[in-house]
Amino acid sequence: MKQSKIGMIGCGMISEVYAKNITERFGDLQLVACADLRMEAAQARAEQFGAKAMTVDELLADPDIDIVLNLTIPDQHAAVSMAALKAGKNVYSEKPLAIHMQDAKELVEYAKAHNLLLGTAPDTFMGGGLQTCRQLLDADTIGTPIAAQAFMMSRGPEAFHPNPKFFYEEGAGPVLDWGPYYITALVSLLGPVKSVVGRGKITYPERTAKSPRCPYQGQQFPVEVPTYVTGILTMESGALVNLTISFDMQFAYWDSDMPYLTIYGSKGSLNVPDMNKFEGPVTVRRGDALAEEVPVSSPYTENCRGLGLADMAHALQTGEAYRPSAELSLHVTEVMLGLLESVESGKEYQLTTTCARPAPLDAAAAQALQQ
Repeated sequence: MKQSKIGMIGCGMISEVYAKNITERFGDLQLVACADLRMEAAQARAEQFGAKAMTVDELLADPDIDIVLNLTIPDQHAAVSMAALKAGKNVYSEKPLAIHMQDAKELVEYAKAHNLLLGTAPDTFMGGGLQTCRQLLDADTIGTPIAAQAFMMSRGPEAFHPNPKFFYEEGAGPVLDWGPYYITALVSLLGPVKSVVGRGKITYPERTAKSPRCPYQGQQFPVEVPTYVTGILTMESGALVNLTISFDMQFAYWDSDMPYLTIYGSKGSLNVPDMNKFEGPVTVRRGDALAEEVPVSSPYTENCRGLGLADMAHALQTGEAYRPSAELSLHVTEVMLGLLESVESGKEYQLTTTCARPAPLDAAAAQALQQ
């Protein structure tokens, strides 16, 4: 099968694992170009993975590039993705699709009108852990889902990230940064969302950069977005989900004793693993029995970022549907922005978009995406 040629825009921290997986894991992909506003960053990443360093304009003008991988910072996602679409490229973007709903709608409408593929991360919902959960739900293992509780409680990225400021600016914050993992997983497992209501606050008006890798280590910077948000998602199925996302806890999220996501059904409950990762563990409890760990049943259990990109490239070659679709991306974006709008207004937000649950990644489909 013909390889899809990938042009990567944005050569920051997350780009390395994408480039590694493109070049070593997925046979349908070929990394041909790297671009960044900092030419030295593009050159370094291109040299590391055998690609060509380009300016953004050069990359968009290159007729050989099939898909643009947009790894820029969140407030640039919409502009870069639209420029790529207008250059006739298919686009796979890091999350979120956009930080304003109008921009997100325009991207989806433009892609559809011009027969281009558009999708976004996260693709962790395609990993072994979450796909095992999907199989259990589809097999009626815990019966009809009634409710769920989800928690992402952390101390924030300033402890480890080389540039934590943008996480606290408009277009970021815990909802738009961590929310895509949780909400995409919820939609994949339980279906689309009907309405959301939320409350939130800025707990600490200033943060301090702490990472020794940060050039402004020790400096304080302002917080512009709510850093503690809790809400209720009413799913179209009728299930109710309590979701809490925060950068305010004085521990790392992996040190928390809170479950990531528990789904309660009419026959039992399902503990879902970390939705920022691809692996397990997955546990089920039914009746009076003790919780039982279920073996993970998919090959994608390592850090497989780029799995969604591979799925899009496979769709580009075969004409089949791809799981991180434009419709899913738009719906997840509206859920997050609707939650933030509810925090600000104090009113329930009714969703205007919907989507189908993405198809499960069965063994045959998983095999097709590997070399």
